[in-house]
Amino acid sequence: MSKKDKKYQKQKKKNFPWLFLALGGVFVALAVFLFARQGDGGGTPSIAVDQQLIDYGDVKFNVEKTFAIKVTNTGNGTLRFKEEPYIEVVEGC
Repeated sequence: MSKKDKKYQKQKKKNFPWLFLALGGVFVALAVFLFARQGDGGGTPSIAVDQQLIDYGDVKFNVEKTFAIKVTNTGNGTLRFKEEPYIEVVEGC
């Protein structure tokens, strides 16, 4: 093998297609992003509760009372909570 052939082989090894590798990574990231957003539905979510007021009347201290409410999404988009939902107890309304 001549020096010219060895030099050509070294150049060939050095010319790795970094541009194609970077573009491939960008396309993979874009595909993952689009796939993750696919489940949005594109609509607007709306929350509804079956009871706006729950009245037990006078309740003695340390007496437990329970109730059930139904929360539904009446909109046409996916309903997501940013924080954990909570219920506020208001006294004497």
